[in-house]
Amino acid sequence: MAEVAMTENWSLTIPEPLFETLQRHLFPGDGDEHGAVMVAGLQMCAGGKVRLLARDVFLAEDGVDYVPGKRGYRMLKAQFIQRHILSCRDERLVYLAIHNHGGAGSVSFSSDDIASHERGYPALLDISRGNAVGALVFAQGAVAGDIWLPGGRRVSLDRAEIIGRRRTIIRPAPIARPGNADPRYDRQTRLFGDAGQAILAGAKVAIIGLGGVGSLVAEYLARLGVGAFVLIDPDRLDPSNIPRVAGARRSDVWWTLSGPYAPSWLRRMALAHSTRKVKIARRVIRQANPGARIEAIAQNILDPVAAKAIMECDYIFLAADEMRARLLVNAIVHQYLIPGVQIGSKISVDAGGTLTDIFSVVRPLRPGMNCLWCNQLINPGKLADEAKTGRERKGQRYVDDDEVVAPSVITLNAVGAAHACDDFLFFMTGLSNPDLSLDFARYDSRARLMSLSSPRADPDCPECGCAQNARLGHGSTGPDLPLFAG
Repeated sequence: MAEVAMTENWSLTIPEPLFETLQRHLFPGDGDEHGAVMVAGLQMCAGGKVRLLARDVFLAEDGVDYVPGKRGYRMLKAQFIQRHILSCRDERLVYLAIHNHGGAGSVSFSSDDIASHERGYPALLDISRGNAVGALVFAQGAVAGDIWLPGGRRVSLDRAEIIGRRRTIIRPAPIARPGNADPRYDRQTRLFGDAGQAILAGAKVAIIGLGGVGSLVAEYLARLGVGAFVLIDPDRLDPSNIPRVAGARRSDVWWTLSGPYAPSWLRRMALAHSTRKVKIARRVIRQANPGARIEAIAQNILDPVAAKAIMECDYIFLAADEMRARLLVNAIVHQYLIPGVQIGSKISVDAGGTLTDIFSVVRPLRPGMNCLWCNQLINPGKLADEAKTGRERKGQRYVDDDEVVAPSVITLNAVGAAHACDDFLFFMTGLSNPDLSLDFARYDSRARLMSLSSPRADPDCPECGCAQNARLGHGSTGPDLPLFAG
């Protein structure tokens, strides 16, 4: 018998559409047992943590693929198993056999289940050629897992996270409720409780771009009590940033040396040593939440070190408008099943200086659901131009001429930042409405109007689709990420 290691280090992440498909199949209301196979990518994280990333689910047809068992109640047919274990071997994915038990809130494998694993899984490991294999058993609101690894080790599953309109966590059995939250958060825990505050304290977020929008996001999240931050921005503060970057000070730009009356050579020298935006954001976070864990990376998100840092976050805020940043973050959202949001504000003027448009956008990104590529929000022409010039755009620029900096106003930036942080808050604490729209939102502050656009989804999309070689849920065995460092 293989050794079973009880561990908190293995988890399963499932996009909401896959989970809903599986739940309808396992629990159609007949009270019977049903079967399926899930294929999953793998991500090895710091501290020995491992994430299984659900990529697709294949439902076993009752009486055809899922039949009366020879030693247990039901079993998957050998032909059904063979088809999917060979596919997992070829795509370097994890094979997970699934069935359900009755009840709700807690679940475990039966003695027949365990005996079946011990008879069959050593052979599946041989076929998989080094990939893990395993089993999942679901009840209503609960899941348990038995994962077999090369070398004879076994690990149990600590939890599954369902990512979609809200974040839902299910486990083999309920866990103890957290203690009372810090009294500083008394007013907000009256909304989402001590359990909600504990979720925020345990959350790790990435903020890409700490300019007018991202700096506000950092402050809002710090005051909510979020526990860990990855801050990414290569830029230093410029005097024109002071009115719109939260926490910026005149001393951050050596104002007496870089002000409008200083000689140009002295201004250039002073601004070459001005404070980096990630350091300003770190200072603001520390003031609001001294216990926060902060990783400040003064690099572009396209740098491999920066990209790797966000892969272990629970949520990504994209507040930089470079097209290559959109491409990379969209790829990480789908390949590593990490939810996020793209935020921006735009003020347009014509050649004569007349104001033509003002709006903020909040675009939720959910694995397998909302995709920037599918919705033509990644411009191939601009991608090619950025790659050809090799220059990173500074600040929030929304016009084609790199020498022209578009208008930016802190109150307009705050519209998108606040809505994005509210979405994150309700998503993490489970307070989002079950039928919540994940439409892309556009806020026209001048007209006091909000409009929604339903994102399209292409099943053949190379980013969010389930076709062979698509990124979705492929983890570290998937396609190379679009990194452009150097």
